[in-house]
Amino acid sequence: MLRFASLFASLYAFWILMSGYFTPFLLAAGFGSALAVALIAHRMDALDPEGHPVHLTPAALGYWPWLIKEIWKAGIQVSRIILDPRLPISPTLARFKPSQESTVGLVTHANSITLTPGTITVQAGRDEFLVHGLTREGAEGCVDSEMDRRVRRFEGNA
Repeated sequence: MLRFASLFASLYAFWILMSGYFTPFLLAAGFGSALAVALIAHRMDALDPEGHPVHLTPAALGYWPWLIKEIWKAGIQVSRIILDPRLPISPTLARFKPSQESTVGLVTHANSITLTPGTITVQAGRDEFLVHGLTREGAEGCVDSEMDRRVRRFEGNA
């Protein structure tokens, strides 16, 4: 019931934030849409700990600001590389074993790497990640990284 209520509340809040209009009709339409999606998800048994990981919300509130800061810093670094007349790139692939245990943790880690400018997760699996970096330092920075430790904390395995 907690997951159902959480899904409904987050969908309805998202509807209100995205619409920006507060007319009775649109508020009712959003309510009905959010309720319908939550009921369908419940009927499909998609409200499990992986399908809707509401238990990770407190950890996410700590992880997202850090990730946004890292995305900002990497964006500045990539901008400097692009604007440098010598274009000092050294495209590199790095392989490493992620320390996450859950599927949610692995996906969060792989997506966090890809969201960070200058790196992209080419292949993600339980045993190994393959990451492409615009520079050798960027690719090697993913191996045994602060991001790996923070995502492990995020998934509840500090």
